[in-house]
Amino acid sequence: MHFKWKLIALTGTMMQFLTYAYAQQQPDPGTTMRFSAKQAVDYALANQYAVRNARLDELKQLAINKEVSGLALPQVSASGTFQDNPIIQKQLLDASNFDTSAPKGTLVPFEFGLKYNALGTVNVNQVLFDPSVLVALQARKTLEELAHRGIKKAEVDVKAEVYKAYYNVVAADKALSILQENITRMRKSLDETREIYKNGLVEKLDVDRLVVQMNNLTTQEVSLRNLRDVGIAALKYQMGMPIKQPLELTDTLSTDEIKSVLVENESFVYQSRVEYMLLESQKKANEYNLKRYKLQALPTLSAFGTGGISRQSNQFDYFQSELWYGYTSWGLNLSIPIFSGMQRRRKVDQAWIDVKKSELDLENMRNVIDLDQVQSATTLRNNIKTLESQEENMQLAQEVMRMTDIKYKEGVGSSLEVITAETSLLTAQNNYFSALFEAMVSRIDYLKAYGKL
Repeated sequence: MHFKWKLIALTGTMMQFLTYAYAQQQPDPGTTMRFSAKQAVDYALANQYAVRNARLDELKQLAINKEVSGLALPQVSASGTFQDNPIIQKQLLDASNFDTSAPKGTLVPFEFGLKYNALGTVNVNQVLFDPSVLVALQARKTLEELAHRGIKKAEVDVKAEVYKAYYNVVAADKALSILQENITRMRKSLDETREIYKNGLVEKLDVDRLVVQMNNLTTQEVSLRNLRDVGIAALKYQMGMPIKQPLELTDTLSTDEIKSVLVENESFVYQSRVEYMLLESQKKANEYNLKRYKLQALPTLSAFGTGGISRQSNQFDYFQSELWYGYTSWGLNLSIPIFSGMQRRRKVDQAWIDVKKSELDLENMRNVIDLDQVQSATTLRNNIKTLESQEENMQLAQEVMRMTDIKYKEGVGSSLEVITAETSLLTAQNNYFSALFEAMVSRIDYLKAYGKL
């Protein structure tokens, strides 16, 4: 009983701690939160639903282990019975067995028992040797390890999703910033062209071309803002944050930061990947299961003891100091399995197959990890090169736009050249932002592939 109450207290304390920690992480809905990428990940690890469920699974496994530990402790039970016999059953007996004067075959009804019966018993059972219990006790640490690594797996997955969602919004913010600069520059050019048109130095067609371009830029800004709003909502969902909670991002993203994670010929062990460690723990659990079925061929031994008191009476006077009769007994119970219809053998075969499947899963996971590393490293290198090229193209397009704008203001260029340069700049900028996002995603995949996330 002591262990049971200890388990209840432990579980209650941990649940209170989790509830308190969760409450502490919840911000005031009216307050704008400002998070870096690291802070967003930390918030997600405390509040994201998958991680919280994984922690509850670990608590459940701890409770199961306590239950298993109880199998090796004495099992004590008590019972009490009160019986009222308004009509006592009678049985016919041959009176000649008790009275020699009675003729043979003279049947007389006899009552066996009294009107009131009371009985109280206490039973104690203690396992002395049971292979299944021994294996279950040995497997507790492995099962706790399996649950804990399940939390780590959930945390890694959450980190990857939060980082991707975070930098998706960062890339959108950067695109919005540059697009707004384009709009400001285009609006200035449009205003200047309208003034020149009033003086009769340019045609209305020049003004119309710039108006069309200005409208296109404004439409693109609205679309990008909508995409950014969807991105920030997706980030909040990945973090486990209420969607209505105001959130601002403080981190930026640069090409140098993306390139900094790429290391050639770095050492790696498969245990760096939590997925591999999870499969190792699962294999250990399956091996314990196989051992449990094998040892079921051994006998089991337990000790038992029983004690009780009873009283019978024709009067309901149990609260008086009448005589109660007590009894005790104890002994050993040895159970030897002889033949179970080959069921144990079949269970051993199934458990053995599970172990072999675990070995294949580990072998396959090694190949998956190797493939992940090759693909992620190659993709990251290619995306970094693409990003560098697109960054250079954007800078060149900005320079072309600047020179075209100067020529137009000096009267040696046309509005068509300005629009062409502006369109080329927008294309270069869009390509740059796409390359930036792809490089960021491949960076996260690379870190995850090498167990660094």
